[in-house]
Amino acid sequence: MLRWLVLLGFMVRIGIPSPAGFIKGEFIFQQETWHNHSSSIVEAPNGDLIVCWFHGSGERTADDVKIEGARKRKGDEKWSERFTMADTLGYPDTNCAMFIDPQGRLWLLWPTILANRWESALMKYCISTNYLGDGAPEWSTSEVLHITPGQKFVAKVEEWVKQQEAQVKARRLDFSKSRALEYLADIRRQSQDKLTRRLGWMTRAHPVVVSGDRMIVPLYSDGFSFSLMAITDDWGLTWKTSAPLCGDGNIQPTIVERKDGSLYTLMRDNGPAPKRLHQSVSTDRGETWSEVTDSAHPNPGSSSELIKLKNGHWVLIGNDTEKGRGRLAVQVSEDEGATWKWKRYLEADEKLTGTEQYHYPSIIQAQDGTLHATYSYHWLKPNLPVDPDGDPAGKTIKHVHFNEAWIRGE
Repeated sequence: MLRWLVLLGFMVRIGIPSPAGFIKGEFIFQQETWHNHSSSIVEAPNGDLIVCWFHGSGERTADDVKIEGARKRKGDEKWSERFTMADTLGYPDTNCAMFIDPQGRLWLLWPTILANRWESALMKYCISTNYLGDGAPEWSTSEVLHITPGQKFVAKVEEWVKQQEAQVKARRLDFSKSRALEYLADIRRQSQDKLTRRLGWMTRAHPVVVSGDRMIVPLYSDGFSFSLMAITDDWGLTWKTSAPLCGDGNIQPTIVERKDGSLYTLMRDNGPAPKRLHQSVSTDRGETWSEVTDSAHPNPGSSSELIKLKNGHWVLIGNDTEKGRGRLAVQVSEDEGATWKWKRYLEADEKLTGTEQYHYPSIIQAQDGTLHATYSYHWLKPNLPVDPDGDPAGKTIKHVHFNEAWIRGE
């Protein structure tokens, strides 16, 4: 069924270009019944695009979930057939992220869910130097990314828990006091247990390179409901962790480096209202982070991604609502996030019915300066087209190619 999306007077579905800007997009594969979610996109040194996502009958509770991928050759209009990038038989492999390091190596990072609960996630990664051919990359390295927060983690969590307990106890006639105190006591207990604090960490956004010689992998935990950074200064030979970014539901961090060398992160809001992307700053290359606060960006509890362009401008992609994932926005800031003058929509269910979800985006700037984004494209409405087995077909990954001029309306 042909679908037209009128976005600010622009027919995105067939990619009609504006005078200076342009946008076009396509499904990487046809919509289907099975779950396809949480994609990540990279551009290879030869200009090819590679995308990964997780695919299966569900998420953490489905032991058939694996990491799939596809490739789009430079200059081609169509994506390759899908291929398997990682599959731990009998376990769900989920929230994958990819990255090409300064040495030109392709990284695939993802959590394997050991016991069908997010808290049981075990981080893994593979590295390839042979990924330009057809089909899946050939992995030369396959490792567990051991996340080993120590006593500094425990101390930071204890400091935050005490602050929160004091605030809760200061409330008057608040019947949620006991529940809040129980939650904080549980966070304290989790932080003091070595196994609990070493498991449950997961990727979402792209890793980043800081000052050319430090790689940071943004991580989050649904058990602690806050974030952490895995840091390597020798490209994966050894790892350490940052201080935790403690807060009330701040997960799935995405990082940019400012002109002054400081790092800025935005994080999904899995906490109470107001629903805003959380934010924090690091002035020591990701080792420690400032107090987590609300940003001005509405967020319904869905991941976003923030990148810095070659011209220094920032681009933010994500759902810009407080409820629902039916509207996917891309925004530009020319002053490192102080203001966001330009916004356009890649997808928009104007009524936000909840039957259309466009979410979990991944975005990069290509070598030619243009932008590529992928995201989960999920229809949950009745009377969907059916797949070859006769089941409702509503889920795929979509790729969109556009430029900054289109976002700015030029």
